[in-house]
Amino acid sequence: MNVYQEVFLSILYRILPIQQYLEPVYFYIYTLFGLQAVYVIALYVTSWLLSGTWLSGLLAACWYVTNRIDTTRVEFTIPLRENWALPFFAVQIAAITYLLRTHLQPVQERLTLMAVFIATFLFSLTWQFNQFMMLIQALALFILDCFDMLPTAKVMWLYIIQISGLLLVCVLQFFNSMILGSLLISFNASVLIARTIQKNLKKGGLLNRLGKLILHVLLVLCLTLLINKFIKKILNLESDEHIFKFLKAKFGFGATRDFDANLYLCEEAFGLLPLNTFSRLSDTLLFYVYIFVLFFMTVAAVIIAFWNLSGSNQVQFMEKMEECTVTLKPDAAYNLIHTILFGCLALSTMRMKYLWTSHMCVFASFGLCSTEVWKLTLKCIHLYTSQRTRVIKYSVPIMTLLYISYKFWPGIMDELSELREFYDPDTVELMNWIKSNTPNTAVFAGSMQLLAGVKLCTGRTLTNHPHYEDKNLRERTKQIYQIYAKRSPEDVYRILRSFGTDYVILEDSICYERRHSRGCRLRDLLDIANGHIMDGLGENEPDLKPSLYPRFCEEIKKNLPPYAIHFTRVFQNKTFHVYKLAKHK
Repeated sequence: MNVYQEVFLSILYRILPIQQYLEPVYFYIYTLFGLQAVYVIALYVTSWLLSGTWLSGLLAACWYVTNRIDTTRVEFTIPLRENWALPFFAVQIAAITYLLRTHLQPVQERLTLMAVFIATFLFSLTWQFNQFMMLIQALALFILDCFDMLPTAKVMWLYIIQISGLLLVCVLQFFNSMILGSLLISFNASVLIARTIQKNLKKGGLLNRLGKLILHVLLVLCLTLLINKFIKKILNLESDEHIFKFLKAKFGFGATRDFDANLYLCEEAFGLLPLNTFSRLSDTLLFYVYIFVLFFMTVAAVIIAFWNLSGSNQVQFMEKMEECTVTLKPDAAYNLIHTILFGCLALSTMRMKYLWTSHMCVFASFGLCSTEVWKLTLKCIHLYTSQRTRVIKYSVPIMTLLYISYKFWPGIMDELSELREFYDPDTVELMNWIKSNTPNTAVFAGSMQLLAGVKLCTGRTLTNHPHYEDKNLRERTKQIYQIYAKRSPEDVYRILRSFGTDYVILEDSICYERRHSRGCRLRDLLDIANGHIMDGLGENEPDLKPSLYPRFCEEIKKNLPPYAIHFTRVFQNKTFHVYKLAKHK
């Protein structure tokens, strides 16, 4: 569903007079690389807005580039949806950071809200995981609003913008049911309703405020669950049930045999963040600086939150809080909670680290170039003078930039001079054979990742594809994957023909997979889902039974009569086996 960017690029390519000079694939690659430049510029601007100096933006950009292994996947997996979406997310964060500044003129505020809406809409349109990222963002706004650390009116506008952006995307994606049943829409609607009901939320003493706050949180949570349940019941939505099964199993609330949930659980990208990530980030000093800034900012945030809840007006207490108040302006408070929540997400799910590490560059560079952070730090150790603060504010970032340049610049230049070439002769041979030996109307079945390549290279019709946010498509993929399970040839033939399949492609890398351990191989997931004992040495759950049939992808290669009746091998190389299905009357 998230292919509007390719549709737009194809139209743009046909309109612009560049077809004689630039092939479509290079136009696509250059556009995405150009979008990454927008990403870096957005990080630069956000850091500059927070610190008030361009030096901070330069340091954020340098850290992003030198830590590119952990901040982006664009250099080795170009067409990922996140490579389209994250630049717009970074622009949105920059716009929100500007919006939360004090003393904005009404015109400036309206223009910034428009920028936030456009960035939110484009982010939502280009990535299927948008609703989960924006839910975390909404939680950050909710926490800060509860502790009176952001202007309530601006927070309400941001909630409305998130809902509006998602609903517009829902319409453009032909009323995608997963969006309508998202927790984000239910949560934002609940907050807006709760704020209407509880008008005096931010009045009273500490205990009074705490009681109101607890009631407010409970009301929002209950409303969110009720609204979400109601929407899913009315519209009969089950598009995201596999995600909740995955989360339930991941965090230890019970094992699952659900094929789709286990498919996520067994992928390294959805596991915990590896510890070696921190050693790589420490090599560039990024992680050390980030922890230093995070510590002081968090302490300031806790004190500010307590002060706001207590509603104290004592002059002496306000004087003590003066430095903290300066340190934690609304824009800095938002970026603090943003980095904490997305840090928790990255620690629990490695694939989401790119949302955290890029913002880590912004947050660390802001702290290193911030007058307020250095003033607070020096006052804590009784070394504060305004001149010393000014010297440290500029000298430490400059020394950090010199260190990064000295240590990493030669490696970057060597990497840029290295030319690499795609080499996968077996896949190229398969694609050329399909184009030359099958009709244009032929329908192919196989693994999701391979069929995406078949569609791109040959234009043939597919039985299933890697859009995994639709229950019917997930069920279809599971049925197609029975080619790697222990099923009879009659069952597999019947399943494939029910989807109109003419050719099925079997991959040895899946049939004899060794990349994953036992229990996480695709064939094991299928066996568990089908109630069959897994192959190899090791334990099985007590209620799993031996299958009556051998594994289809192995047995078909023997060309035995029960298989030969339905399947004829028409292509073979070291990696792939293509079989044509008989068309019985």
